[in-house]
Amino acid sequence: MRGQNNLGWMNQNGYGVELDRAKAFEWYMKSAKQDNAEAQCNVGYMYQYGYGVSRDYEKAVEWYRKAADQGHSRGQNSLGIMYRNGNGVEQDDSMAVYWYRKAAEQGNDNAQCNLGWMYEVGKGVEKDKAKAVEWYRKSAEQGYAIAQCNLGFMYENGYGVEQDTNTAREWYENAAELGYADAQSALERLSEISE
Repeated sequence: MRGQNNLGWMNQNGYGVELDRAKAFEWYMKSAKQDNAEAQCNVGYMYQYGYGVSRDYEKAVEWYRKAADQGHSRGQNSLGIMYRNGNGVEQDDSMAVYWYRKAAEQGNDNAQCNLGWMYEVGKGVEKDKAKAVEWYRKSAEQGYAIAQCNLGFMYENGYGVEQDTNTAREWYENAAELGYADAQSALERLSEISE
């Protein structure tokens, strides 16, 4: 079943074979039906974005949930995103936080960043900028560019941490080196301020 999932990935990305998302979906589904959590998450992804199959948010949620219930962190984070956006389920920030936290506690950098944002803006949890910084930092230290930029923003403005333009610049630079455009814009803004 892992081999089937891997064949799906090869077809989805055109590695060693011609890119064929419909064939990728077929391979993922064969593996997913054998309870492979990674494949279940991939099937959810294909349904969410309409790759190789008609877009269907409810089926995406169904397959993400199967993966999430097996403790698959990417499936949990993806399910959180579906709840956050109200795609295939009723929009529910508390459920988004629930699934983000499950994935974040397993070290999923995307989920850590998402959970940080929920704390920053107070969606599904009480607003807590210090907690936001804590989760952004966990993600940023793993090299996740969005979290690095968000952490830079927190330092630039003194949200949840003592204001520190130099530390902000460092985090923005890390994210910019990874090609994150928002971080490059933030660096330009900081340069204009310091001139």
